Amino acid sequence: MKPKRLARDSRHITVAAIGLMLVACGSEAPATGNTAIAAGAAVAQAPITGAQAFAEKPFVATPIATFQSPWALAFLPDGRMLVTEKAGTMLLVSADGKTRVALAGIPAVDSDKQGALGEVALDPDFAGNKLVYFSFSEAAGEEKGIALVRGRLAEDGAGGARLDDVRILYRAHPKVTGGGHYAGRIAFSSDGHLFFSAGERQKFDPAQDPRATLGKVLRLDPDGRPAEGNPLAAEGFDPAVWSYGHRNPLGLAFDGQGRLWEVEMGARGGDELNLVLPGRNYGWPLVSNGDHYDGKVIPDHPTRPDLEAPKTSWNPSISPSSLLFYSGTMFPEWRGNAFISALSGQALLRIAIDGDTAREAARYAMNARIRAVDQGPDGALYVLEDGPDGRLLRLTPKQ
Repeated sequence: MKPKRLARDSRHITVAAIGLMLVACGSEAPATGNTAIAAGAAVAQAPITGAQAFAEKPFVATPIATFQSPWALAFLPDGRMLVTEKAGTMLLVSADGKTRVALAGIPAVDSDKQGALGEVALDPDFAGNKLVYFSFSEAAGEEKGIALVRGRLAEDGAGGARLDDVRILYRAHPKVTGGGHYAGRIAFSSDGHLFFSAGERQKFDPAQDPRATLGKVLRLDPDGRPAEGNPLAAEGFDPAVWSYGHRNPLGLAFDGQGRLWEVEMGARGGDELNLVLPGRNYGWPLVSNGDHYDGKVIPDHPTRPDLEAPKTSWNPSISPSSLLFYSGTMFPEWRGNAFISALSGQALLRIAIDGDTAREAARYAMNARIRAVDQGPDGALYVLEDGPDGRLLRLTPKQ
């Protein structure tokens, strides 16, 4: 029998002294289908079993700045940062966090529920072209979707900054009702392609629909066009699709060997870390190591060996929100490790990678929902806390 899973949403988890969990499903509850439950309904959980113990922190966390529901950050070559806030603000922030300026030129964001001004990423040739890529959720009447956007950072020399030549490069389709599972993470490959993750929008079936790009990892040219040679185009899939059968892929990153990895939220348990291979089906909603929010069982991955299984998964849930492969020198023993930020887990997870296998090596308690983890130019780790007054913390080795 599968053990109970932890649900998660946009609010903090409360852990009762007796070890029971009461977690409001909120915007993470399925919005449609026979497994749906009312948004905001509370789900009682059994005591946590099998959860990884917290490790002693080998780092010191120094607060740098505070933001209103931050979502992502990206470092400029000079150490300054671009930070996105959920409601639709992108900020250019000094390296010490003491000064910031809001960039003009950001499109209108539909930030209801899980909607947000989301990922921000620099073009690999940013030093020369100043191009910035980002994702945001947009509405067209009652229907909503995730879009990929590009603009050029321009500074006026007097402290002002904006994005010029802003254009929407790609829209995941179809647009649907509801406000969940947008994803929108961005990763650049060494050969110049842009990978973009699209959630299945809490609609289940689009993840397996070859005509839809929801519940997929997409491979695009930098101008947003589907890249030539995508593996499923000849099989009737949308030409942008690289892999499919994903639920809410909120982490996307390349390792030092150039392999693409993805971390996604399961339903009630079954969060996954996947090695993303071209043309593979990762199973959602046919299989999962979690179950539906109403308790209805989903077959586990081993029941379908024809579908790609995760390299590791989590039960109880951690609610993974971003993925990073560490390559710096400040923590030399961590080079090649992956880091996952956790929302309901309120933690930073370090993942050891050995060939095609992965395991959780350590879990560090952060005492707050963590929305994103990134690496600074100096090799320090930076994490963004979720929610109002979310802090940016700089992690450096403990002396």
